Amino acid sequence: MKRIFAVIIVHACFFCVLATAQSLDLTIKGHGISIGDSREVTGLRMNFRDKHMRRVNGINATIWSPREPARGTVNGLALGLPLTGGKRLNGIAIGLFGAGAEKSVTGLLGGLVGAGAGKNISGIAFGGIGLGAGNNISGIALGGIGLGSGGNMTGLMFGGIGLGSGGNITGISIGGIGVGSGGDLHGLNIGGFGVGAGGHIYGISVSLIGIGAGNSVQGITISGVGVGAGKKIQGITIAGFGMGAPKISGLSAALSVGSVEYTGVAIAPAYFHIEEDGRFRGVSFSAWNRIQGTQSGLTIGILNIANDLKGVQIGLLNIAHSNPKGLKVLPFFNADFN
Repeated sequence: MKRIFAVIIVHACFFCVLATAQSLDLTIKGHGISIGDSREVTGLRMNFRDKHMRRVNGINATIWSPREPARGTVNGLALGLPLTGGKRLNGIAIGLFGAGAEKSVTGLLGGLVGAGAGKNISGIAFGGIGLGAGNNISGIALGGIGLGSGGNMTGLMFGGIGLGSGGNITGISIGGIGVGSGGDLHGLNIGGFGVGAGGHIYGISVSLIGIGAGNSVQGITISGVGVGAGKKIQGITIAGFGMGAPKISGLSAALSVGSVEYTGVAIAPAYFHIEEDGRFRGVSFSAWNRIQGTQSGLTIGILNIANDLKGVQIGLLNIAHSNPKGLKVLPFFNADFN
């Protein structure tokens, strides 16, 4: 009876402590082991769901995600069985289902289902299904299905299906279906079906279907179907079917190429076109070279047409509207005879 009575007393005291202090702290000056929703601990802290936690230096093990809004900072290991989180997580944050921070994560972040931060993620982060940040992601980030940020991405970024950013993406970005940025893309960009940017694309870009930018595409660009830019394409550009931009410079190869101002070498087996009042400087190889503006260079094809010829045409039929009467239409060869 005495032993039973003693056990009852011990358990009663244990629950009284939890009820009044919300935690059982086996600590000396804040260092040691804490069970429950303690505020500050250096060592090991175990709790079901955090509400009052301010700071943990060491290990914070939880069963469920914090009550909103999340409070407190974990410096060390945040372990979720299956969920964990905090306001700020510095070190390693791993949850069997997920892990996340109200503000920022610095270090290693991972969840078999998902992971994220309200603002920034810096370091190595992965989410089995998805990974996201409200602001910036820097380092190495992997989203099994999707990866996204409201701000910038810097480093190695991979999205199993898609990858997207509201700001700029700098580094290596790979999306199983597509890569997209509201700002600029810098570096190596690979999208299974598409790569796109609201601003500029700089570097090496590869896609099976299309690549496009609201401003310019510059560098080495390879697309299975088409490449387009709102203002300029510059560099080495290869597309299966077509490409177009108001200004194009460099080496371009596609079934059809169109521009207002072109400088460089164009290989367009089907059709090369310069719009009215435009200008062509360079060399073009195409079945039909149609220069509705000024040609200052060489066109080689079956049919060559130029409104204002200041260069040379070589082909089966060559038409230069600016030449004197009798020299406007010539077989095999035409040039500026003014």
